[in-house]
Amino acid sequence: MEATIKVGGSLSEEPPRLRALCRELSLLARTHRILIVPGGGKFADAVREFDQTFNLSDTIAHKMAILAMDQFGLFLSNIVPNSQISYTLKEAKKLSETGSPTILLPSRLMFQKDPLEHSWDVTSDSIAAHIAGELNAKKLILVTDVDGIFTNDPKRDSNARLIEKLSANELLNWNERTSVDRFLPKILIRTRMNCYVVNGKYHERVKAILEDEKTICTRIVA
Repeated sequence: MEATIKVGGSLSEEPPRLRALCRELSLLARTHRILIVPGGGKFADAVREFDQTFNLSDTIAHKMAILAMDQFGLFLSNIVPNSQISYTLKEAKKLSETGSPTILLPSRLMFQKDPLEHSWDVTSDSIAAHIAGELNAKKLILVTDVDGIFTNDPKRDSNARLIEKLSANELLNWNERTSVDRFLPKILIRTRMNCYVVNGKYHERVKAILEDEKTICTRIVA
């Protein structure tokens, strides 16, 4: 597999840009072996609200959040042209060879093997990284609504600076909240996989990463 691409749910806040990204992913699937993993978006936000209100167990919250990814994935299948849905890695590999964009709904895989800890430190970022590792993907591309990882929250601090490159070890020891989850660097260190955090509002940047061209993003190296 060339790349596992996680499409973050935050992009649904800007429907025209998300639709443009989805069209681009459909075109890229013709020439690149890629797998799309959905984020959780507003569906996962609803789980967080239930957790805060009802103090859910870690296991129940974890499973509900994974099901939120399934829901966002089903939504994506409706706006990614010519897309196909898969529930297993074997089927995903096969479908990716057809030139049609394949969206993996992760619940069956994650419930069966249960490979990650049950906490909010694990989100769709880490789940996508785990899946990429299982597929021996060359790249993990986390598509979000910001340009990458910053020195501070760019939505709150206008002086925040984009970090173009950092190591997974640096990220692991970083105490500040970033645009990726806290468990992600542990998987990147184990799999020694290249990871890119990129703004999906500019779909040409995703293409640039796939084609090894320089673009605006953060590259996390093992």
